[in-house]
Amino acid sequence: MRVILQEDVKKLGVKGDIVEVADGYARNYLLPRGLAIEATQRGIKRVKTMRNQQRRQEEKELEKAQGLAEKLEGQEFIIKAKAGEKGRLFGSITSKDIVDSIKDKFDLVIDRRKIELPEPIKSIGSHDVNIRIYAGVVATIKVVVET
Repeated sequence: MRVILQEDVKKLGVKGDIVEVADGYARNYLLPRGLAIEATQRGIKRVKTMRNQQRRQEEKELEKAQGLAEKLEGQEFIIKAKAGEKGRLFGSITSKDIVDSIKDKFDLVIDRRKIELPEPIKSIGSHDVNIRIYAGVVATIKVVVET
């Protein structure tokens, strides 16, 4: 029996996939639990339009992410922090501090988890930081730590 998956099903497929399964598996497990619906012409057509809408939405998000990456690429963000004599900070600069600096300069809200900072910045100077805005879209900014 051909069914259209309504949710991701382990070892079978993801939402929207049209798969061939045993009749008993479909009738006794997938259909009663709402994990799938029978693959009718109307249902297949609906899945195709849904996939087209999803593809267009992803293209819009990618365009938006690329625009944001162009805006941020190469920008310099100055963060003030207290430091000792040898340039070692009292504390550290974290991804949250970088997000706050971006918000102050551009009024943009970026998720702090998108900032690729292997470890907090603990010294004065210039540091290159990558921001993974979207899958395959990365912007590199310069974070300058001053006293």
